[in-house]
Amino acid sequence: MSRSTITSFQNSKIKLATKLVSKRERQKHNLFLIDYARDLERALACHYTVEFVFYCESLATDADKSLLDTLSDSEIYDVSPELMEKASYRQNPGGLVAIMQQKQQLTVKDAEKSHSDNILGLVKLSKPGNIGALLRTADAIGFDTIFLIDTPLDSYNPNIIRASTGAVFLDNIYQMTTFEALDFFAEKQISLVATHLDGTMNLYDFDFTEHPTAILLGTEDTGLEDIWVNHSDALVKIPMIGRLSDSLNVSVSGAIFMYEAHRQRHS
Repeated sequence: MSRSTITSFQNSKIKLATKLVSKRERQKHNLFLIDYARDLERALACHYTVEFVFYCESLATDADKSLLDTLSDSEIYDVSPELMEKASYRQNPGGLVAIMQQKQQLTVKDAEKSHSDNILGLVKLSKPGNIGALLRTADAIGFDTIFLIDTPLDSYNPNIIRASTGAVFLDNIYQMTTFEALDFFAEKQISLVATHLDGTMNLYDFDFTEHPTAILLGTEDTGLEDIWVNHSDALVKIPMIGRLSDSLNVSVSGAIFMYEAHRQRHS
């Protein structure tokens, strides 16, 4: 089957692509958008399915062209640079924009089947760049279970996808409420380590090797709510010895905690 060409801004597929910047529209259509070749390559490696792809020859990189060879002609629509700019989420698009089928969202019931000692709990985080960066670090260091707890964002947010460099496509992200997470941790007898500015323990004094542990991160402006502080086994802080800085970006804090846990468990 030969490839098709789209020439109109009123085309239904172009209009659909522009709608997928919205969480509501992503959930309505069960689709999401990828506009980086690297991210598309990693999504395909994680067995995601392409709905269709826009391709612009004049904007295409070698990576775009290589990926195009792996797709069926029936999935590809040739477009102009102007239409690609309309369809893409980023300001300076490349040669490929892919509309992908979502996988079913994992929940706390799915988490009950996992047996991980490396859990990262992200509580009410609302900045997609921070979530994406934490997913990327978690994958790098082997934290293979991520809980998105009362998080207003869906994991297919374009900025989460981009910041995670594809780690968002791993089947290890579970969405749940605070009470579902608390019940899970209690049932599995998992120690809760809360990152907290008023922590009573220095990070480097906490023993990550004694029990299965979940590292909990809250929002940068308000931190973890009292319910998490009250249920945590330890309030732990990163030592600050500078003259002005008293806190770190949440993605940086999470990286330091995860790498310290890894260092202790593998030293």
